[in-house]
Amino acid sequence: MLCNFAAVDRLSLLEKVLDSRGRWTQAVAAEAGRSARYWPKLEQVAVGGWLGEPVEIDDPAEVALVDRVRRSSSRAPRPAPAAPGEAETLVVIEHRAEFADSVWITDDGEAGHYARRKGIHVKDTVGLMREAVADGLTMADTGHSLLLDMERAGRHLRGVPHRPADLLR
Repeated sequence: MLCNFAAVDRLSLLEKVLDSRGRWTQAVAAEAGRSARYWPKLEQVAVGGWLGEPVEIDDPAEVALVDRVRRSSSRAPRPAPAAPGEAETLVVIEHRAEFADSVWITDDGEAGHYARRKGIHVKDTVGLMREAVADGLTMADTGHSLLLDMERAGRHLRGVPHRPADLLR
């Protein structure tokens, strides 16, 4: 999701939508750092500090849970999130009381489905853009154009509306 906004140079819009409520784990921060080779604007996220310090997974029990979530993806009928960032995020939201009411933002359809089955509220890039339009942070036609630009940049989004007005629904 970070890469989607970086691909169209609109990380500032994402920052406004998150409104100081966004957090990331160590693995997500590391993934963003590696992706900065392709999307240099991602470096702004760590420098800007608007996702805070990465949430650390250092408790041995949580480390084991992250590993279990990652390994279970190859055996489950519906795969669990296999990427380290997704596994860490799932463990943090599911097992730390201070994150119990968090919203997980992911564009990975399987990971989102897995999280929803666990009772976790999930949003994706299109959902965030709908929120940006509803909050008056961008106009529907601009938001729609940004989603199409993300796709043209090679980003894979689900449920991009056909018309700008559809972002208002």
